[in-house]
Amino acid sequence: MQKANNLKNMRLNYEQGQLLESNIEMNPFELFRKWFDQAVEAKIIEPNAMTIATATKEGIPSARVVLLKGFDETGFVFYTNYHSRKGKELNDNPFAAILFWWREFERQIRIEGKIEKISRKESEEYFNQRPLKSRYGTLASEQSEIIENREVLEKRFADLEKQYGANPPTPENWGGYKLIPAKFEFWQGRTSRLHDRICYHKENNNWKIFRLQP
Repeated sequence: MQKANNLKNMRLNYEQGQLLESNIEMNPFELFRKWFDQAVEAKIIEPNAMTIATATKEGIPSARVVLLKGFDETGFVFYTNYHSRKGKELNDNPFAAILFWWREFERQIRIEGKIEKISRKESEEYFNQRPLKSRYGTLASEQSEIIENREVLEKRFADLEKQYGANPPTPENWGGYKLIPAKFEFWQGRTSRLHDRICYHKENNNWKIFRLQP
């Protein structure tokens, strides 16, 4: 009980920066790139790690951390097994939210939008650039499915290595998704819990910018 009670006293006063209308970009992709580049330059561990939240067609949510593997002004790309839980949920309900949290800068970015698969060609190109062991890990795993024990998975991995050598094929049920944003929220921690929250909402192909109360 003592440890649980300590949770009430766990807090920080955020003092790293501010986010004002006078110093933001008009294009949310440009502000994302600026913040992302700063995270990379600061050598934050896995600055491209992001939480992605999906939901079933009934609206039951789930979330997990994945890695951003590309972005431009058309959207944000990540890769996964299409038959995984998130893949099945995206097939039934092609909308998602992603979240970046960079503690060192006391910043987070929330992005919401529609999900589309990228081309098979792009998925294969990326797969073949990955480390060989990672490719075999992807090929061996029927992601999110129940398995008897780890030994079964490791044997499958070893068998596939013997079968394909240095050239494992891209699994048919694996590839990339792109989140096409309809909304961004940039959050900068501030003192006294008066955090800055600047939103961009797409309306008629234009970005409407507004501030939310913390």
